[in-house]
Amino acid sequence: MKILVTGGTGFIGSHTCVELLESGYDVVIIDNLSNSKKEVVDYIKQITNKKISFYEQDVCNKDSLRNIFKEHSIDAIIHFAGYKAVGESVENPLMYYRNNIDSTLSLLEVANEFNVKKIVFSSSATVYGNPKTLPIREDFPLSTTNPYGSTKLIIEGILRDLYKSDNDWSIALLRYFNPIGAHKSGLIGENPNGIPNNLMPYIIKVATKELDCLGIFGNDYNTHDGTGVRDYIHVVDLAKGHVKAIEKILKGTGCDAYNLGTGNGYSVLDLVNTFVKVNNVDVKYKFKDRRAGDIDACYADPSYAYKELNWKAEKGIEEMCKDAYNFIKKQ
Repeated sequence: MKILVTGGTGFIGSHTCVELLESGYDVVIIDNLSNSKKEVVDYIKQITNKKISFYEQDVCNKDSLRNIFKEHSIDAIIHFAGYKAVGESVENPLMYYRNNIDSTLSLLEVANEFNVKKIVFSSSATVYGNPKTLPIREDFPLSTTNPYGSTKLIIEGILRDLYKSDNDWSIALLRYFNPIGAHKSGLIGENPNGIPNNLMPYIIKVATKELDCLGIFGNDYNTHDGTGVRDYIHVVDLAKGHVKAIEKILKGTGCDAYNLGTGNGYSVLDLVNTFVKVNNVDVKYKFKDRRAGDIDACYADPSYAYKELNWKAEKGIEEMCKDAYNFIKKQ
């Protein structure tokens, strides 16, 4: 079975490629390297000792996609490619709408041409907006508080409409909570280009003295310590969820959404303090104004993914913090 992975050299994409290869799938990656590095392909090969096909192309380019579908007999797709920073999306919404939606439409149109109608979509817990109650279930009302989340919700709608129009499609919408950590080898992990948008890489850059101080956005949220609470999930657990989703969509047709989270909420300060404790490092921080589009708390009810995909997260927050730091130390 051959899986096309868009954005496969990114943080979640690279870990998913490892899990796919180790589960016996063949993998084809397309990635324009806008927020990742080409060496990641070599690291994936090194970890798995398996061959991999890589194309440095943009998913928005239909001719590039057609060439890949002509060269390979693709059985299913995992679609990660897209911009992913909440703050940047608030500052530059048009860039997010153009890139994230265009790339998806191009991919779906070409996949349809080649009769490849099985896709796992990388969605997000941001589609729940500011939930009225916790934990969050898949049947909660959907809304968004930022353009990044809006692109995810629009794409979910496109995929649902696609299935309604053609019941041969089999679609899994994976709503991630907050992936952190890294592969235990230390070869792949989260190391974004430029100043990080996500919390864990920012913590690490302060711990390694690359940056002076961590800015924590807001200390007046309605949480146990005033800082935002999120459902942090180890990226390897998340990657394994994609393998389970592939197994599911290869068996039949349909379109369904699944929360991929641990079911536990940790605050920003919980994460910082755990990181300091398990890695025996210092992380200076200061509080800043709230960031536009952020909410108080967000954590999953992951029971539906367990029931339907036979998947659940197994790694705890201490392991997430250790593995994330181990990756940077090995770099």
